[in-house]
Amino acid sequence: MDQVMMDQTLALEELNRKVDTLTTQVAFLAEEARVEQRRRQEWDELKSDLTPVASEVYQLSVRQLDEIENYVQLEDIIRVSKRLMRNTRNIEQMLDQLESLADLTREFGPISDGVFLSVMTRLDEMERKGYFAFLQGGMEIMDQIVTNFSEEDVRQLGENIVLILETVKEMTQPEIMTLLSSSAHVIREDDVPEDVSMFAILRQLNDPAVRRGLAKTLNVLKTVSESQVSKN
Repeated sequence: MDQVMMDQTLALEELNRKVDTLTTQVAFLAEEARVEQRRRQEWDELKSDLTPVASEVYQLSVRQLDEIENYVQLEDIIRVSKRLMRNTRNIEQMLDQLESLADLTREFGPISDGVFLSVMTRLDEMERKGYFAFLQGGMEIMDQIVTNFSEEDVRQLGENIVLILETVKEMTQPEIMTLLSSSAHVIREDDVPEDVSMFAILRQLNDPAVRRGLAKTLNVLKTVSESQVSKN
């Protein structure tokens, strides 16, 4: 009798276990059904939202293709599409380079801003000091040179540039500049009587400075004369 009771108890426990398993499976299937229903509902909503958009895109594409029909054929589009697909890696590399360039631009942005501000400050300072006005005057001088000098004049200038520079070098020696400055001062400031007698001139020859100046003047005249003779 006890054995029968035990067997019934085991059978009842097994039955309960199967019922629990079946209940779990039914709950899982019910949840899957709810998920699938929700997914189907979301898809239907998405399809409902996209249908007008897709229709508008299609109509727009048709209108655009009608406009370019005389210029582009379907074969052209297919050929370009094939080229794009063949060059996918090249396009990807190009995009990588663009991204690197964009990163570099972002990194150097603050530096370039500082450099730009420094350059603008320097240019403003140069303008206040008159550099640009000086350059403008220099350009006007160059315009005058180009206008008033022929190609032959420029060629001769090039042939004699060394001699010109040597002459300028000699003219800028301190003693020459002092002499020119003193002479200009005398011409500008000193009043010379209109009626100067020969006796007054001869009397000035007693001054050693006058004699030295006269000797230098005669040497200059001699050099000029010798230069003219050598040219002839």
